Amino acid sequence: MDNQNELFPVVDEEGHVIGKILRGQAHDGTKILHPVVHLHVLNSAGALYLQKRPAWKDIQPGKWDTATGGHVNYGESIEEALRREVFEELGMTDYEPVALGHYVFEGKRERELVYVFKTVYDGVITPNTEELDGGRFFTQEEIRLMTGKDFFTPNFESEFGKYFGTLFA
Repeated sequence: MDNQNELFPVVDEEGHVIGKILRGQAHDGTKILHPVVHLHVLNSAGALYLQKRPAWKDIQPGKWDTATGGHVNYGESIEEALRREVFEELGMTDYEPVALGHYVFEGKRERELVYVFKTVYDGVITPNTEELDGGRFFTQEEIRLMTGKDFFTPNFESEFGKYFGTLFA
């Protein structure tokens, strides 16, 4: 189970820190804006790596999602959070992230300022079994076929649609 006492920054829509909040408060339906990082991992063949969220997650359990997604801790930079989350979830250290942009995502219980990155990576990916229920590469066609069928998280589907052109460029 996630640590409900982790401390996250509260931000405005430009990313300026204006306060702090506990993880439990960030997901309790108050929809206080807090930052997260996402890394889309493509291989040189153009397939996109996705993680499967474990059943114990409080948000979208059991669904397929962005390769890495995680919260920014209070006092941590976006880049530090990205490196930490990618290492914790996938064991990757030797990659070059490319920033794609940021946007506000609002779900049923949370509101996040999502910083989106991509990388091309053909090395070993080792999903952390304490954080994920595995992962694998999906072709663009597989993603299109499963979109809208409650297979992926709504956040992934929204982000994939928003960044499709730049992800595979």
